[in-house]
Amino acid sequence: MTSRVLGIDPGLTRCGFAVIDGRGPNAATAVSMGVIRTSPSDPLPKRLGELRTEFTALIAEFHPDVVAVEQVFFQNNVRTAMSVGQASGLALAEAALAGCEVLQYTPNQVKDAVAGWGGAGKEQVQRMVQQRLRLSSLPQPADAADAAAIALCHLAMSPIGRQIRHLNGDSIRSRKNLPPIGGAR
Repeated sequence: MTSRVLGIDPGLTRCGFAVIDGRGPNAATAVSMGVIRTSPSDPLPKRLGELRTEFTALIAEFHPDVVAVEQVFFQNNVRTAMSVGQASGLALAEAALAGCEVLQYTPNQVKDAVAGWGGAGKEQVQRMVQQRLRLSSLPQPADAADAAAIALCHLAMSPIGRQIRHLNGDSIRSRKNLPPIGGAR
């Protein structure tokens, strides 16, 4: 069964989004990718209002089954963490109000699901997004690529994604050369 996932890489100045249709991380197609931008010179309430309007429009246009948002996990800069948290909260609330399933994934979960290693760099994640979505070039800008990675992470982490990975023998346990759970294959 194909699922439509809206991935959101939250940010107040640049908020990446990607709409991905798929049955698993290796059976996915990019529908739309881009970045929502707000002006840093505008007052915060106006910027948040613009983000809310854009989230509502994305959900209305693409009708996602799931909205996957990168979880604010750790930030050195408090101001950045606050703005990312505000953008994330808007995305979560709008998706929930629209009746979408809403999930959050940490940056390490996203990197591990897409690139096979939680410490992967941005370019490595971009290359894996390009490969998994069969794109002719690296997805740009980086915020859109990150949003696509979040959507692909959901496809990998969802129950059907885990089932497909297991059937294909592509599990985190096999990548790390660990014995399968429950005995030999």
